[in-house]
Amino acid sequence: MALYSNAAGILDKVEQKRGAVKTLVYDSKFENIKQLFALVCETQKYSTVLQEIIDTTKLIKETKLRINLAKVLVYDLLFGQGLKCGGHWKTLMMKHRSRLQAALARMKVKKKVSCNEDLLPANVKKGDGDQLPRYVRVNTLKTTVDDVIDYMKREGFSYQGHANGIQDLCRLSDKSFITDLHLPNLLVFSAKTDFHDHFLYKAGHVILQDKASCLPAFLLNPPAGSHVIDACAAPGNKTSHLAALMSNKGKLFAFDLDAKRLSTMSTLLLRAGVTCQQLANQDFLKVDPQSAEYKDVKYILLDPSCSGSGMVCLRDGGSELPEEQAQAEAKEASRLQALSAFQQRCLTHALQFPRVQRVVYSTCSIHTEENEQVVAACLQQNPAFRLVKLFPQWPERGLSPHTQCLRASSTKTLTHGFFVAMFERQAPGSQAMNQQILPSPMVVPPVGGSLEAEEDVEEELCSPEEEQQNSSAKKRKRNRNRNRKKQKTTQ
Repeated sequence: MALYSNAAGILDKVEQKRGAVKTLVYDSKFENIKQLFALVCETQKYSTVLQEIIDTTKLIKETKLRINLAKVLVYDLLFGQGLKCGGHWKTLMMKHRSRLQAALARMKVKKKVSCNEDLLPANVKKGDGDQLPRYVRVNTLKTTVDDVIDYMKREGFSYQGHANGIQDLCRLSDKSFITDLHLPNLLVFSAKTDFHDHFLYKAGHVILQDKASCLPAFLLNPPAGSHVIDACAAPGNKTSHLAALMSNKGKLFAFDLDAKRLSTMSTLLLRAGVTCQQLANQDFLKVDPQSAEYKDVKYILLDPSCSGSGMVCLRDGGSELPEEQAQAEAKEASRLQALSAFQQRCLTHALQFPRVQRVVYSTCSIHTEENEQVVAACLQQNPAFRLVKLFPQWPERGLSPHTQCLRASSTKTLTHGFFVAMFERQAPGSQAMNQQILPSPMVVPPVGGSLEAEEDVEEELCSPEEEQQNSSAKKRKRNRNRNRKKQKTTQ
């Protein structure tokens, strides 16, 4: 029974963005890691198929099982080598075995396939997630990139130097590695390289973190001694990255609403040697921006809850019939609308801190509703901020007109799907405030400027015909003024 409860718990955490599958499996301390890992991965792979069988048989209603527990049990019963438990769960599942088997048989007939594997969506069959390289961030609080490279070379790995292009990341053999072409503290290994039992990982010298997930902290880049907020911090990889960039100097306020996640995060930060953190089991939306405690906060990283649609391992590719797909799309649209509203509230709240200079907003989502639309709404609500053009050499940009932002994907950047935007407070009186981002031009006249300066600003918005008319009118006005001056001088 421990096998299935652990597997279900890991699937719950993956859906809640609490970590990668392999990391969660190894952190579970389950006695048979390989067995647990295989069950979680295979259940995840067949997730949409299992969901359809469970829905068709109304298994949840009749058994009261949690959905992910039902999935791992049904997987082993129908697709695996049989249930590996006794007691209540086995009795329960055997009672429904005939109905479950019949539902699987009907599904094969309906989809005109004979093999279980043929029920899988096309992108799952390809195994996209297995093709992503293994990214390893060097934790500079404990070691250096050169020391890690030397250590790996002594273990028999072949160092290939610095990558010159994305294609170099695809050509790594089992025992070779390379320095990433964009992030200097990131080493890249072949997809099959496993570090979970490695000394450097267990000692906190390296952090197993997808490249796209490293972008938010890297781009925010708070200097040593600064005051920083990590608004939705757990599981803590981005927090430890911020601490490394700050050289453990300053204050790093980290908030998370989930007490268990915060506890796990505390252990991770301890292993990584982070000492500048101040953890709080608190909803970021309830943090008072005017509190004296945060009066010196100039940098905020916000990675709020999202759909997780960019995570390669969570994509199901859609295997529903047309009517089922329509229902699923309607449900997903409603969910995205709710997430987007929550994300806008979080981002607007982050921009209310009186001395904040830069806010990085990121999601592991591919949906415009959670990315560019959130950015556009917050820019309109907060005209004192503008978007910063990030990383010009990055190959995938935000959707127009928000090309200052970054996107990431398994095809163009060899990472999970991701989105990053950076907001920067503008100097008071800036004339270009959000001009390049908002749908219509927005001009702010200079503070304390003359009437002539204001007229010059207005002229920038005139058409060529209007400019010609204004020019003629001004000439006539200047001639009249000269004539008045001559008359006064004569008198």
